[in-house]
Amino acid sequence: MPGTVQSIERAATLLHAIVESGGQMGVTELAAAVGLPKTTTHGLLRTLLSVGFVEQDPRTGRYALGAGLLGLGSHYLDANELRSRASNWADSLAARSGFAVRLGTPAGLQVVVVHHVFRPDDSPQELEVGSVLPAHATAVGKVLLASRPALARALADARLEALTPRTVVEPAALLAELQTARARGWAEQLGEYRLGVGGMAAPVHGPGGLVVGALGVSGPVEELFAKGARPALRTMVVEAAAAVSRELLA
Repeated sequence: MPGTVQSIERAATLLHAIVESGGQMGVTELAAAVGLPKTTTHGLLRTLLSVGFVEQDPRTGRYALGAGLLGLGSHYLDANELRSRASNWADSLAARSGFAVRLGTPAGLQVVVVHHVFRPDDSPQELEVGSVLPAHATAVGKVLLASRPALARALADARLEALTPRTVVEPAALLAELQTARARGWAEQLGEYRLGVGGMAAPVHGPGGLVVGALGVSGPVEELFAKGARPALRTMVVEAAAAVSRELLA
């Protein structure tokens, strides 16, 4: 089987880094984010600029995605489509697990809840659709950070809020946890966003294999991580996220 074309791989990595930054990036930032020499990065950016895949701010010299890139695809996966494709599986996961279910999409170092299914009991609950959650302290957020290495590395320069005594805010420790989450295909949190409330989540993949969202359950830590129940629940979450991924590829 023929090998990959290195220059195209590197150009794609640069584009992903710009997307993950949530805005504009300079040459030095981009070179550091993707691990390339500055001269190589600059040469790739010149080519991407010439074909309209990136645009350069004449005032700051920083780069953003260009209009030429936006016209390539006719299919755009928005939050409404993601929610509609995932709703049946999210409902089923809530019913089978007995816990509330969240579907989140990335927003920089935060995550937006685009679908929420109540825990199937009579406990008081509030609809979370539209809520913005800290990615570093939630299971769905950790899944999304783990899928975006450049964004995860930006955590080293971010001031992360300790929402509870259990919140992981030390960059090295959090990066190590994200690497583990990426390798095993799921993430969890035990009282890091709210004391006593835990979560478990897995990635949802869209066309091209990119992680476009995270599907997970949340509930009381003592129930979510009860001895003997954890592996079965983890399997439910991973299988539900994989089912949504298949829906997106259908």
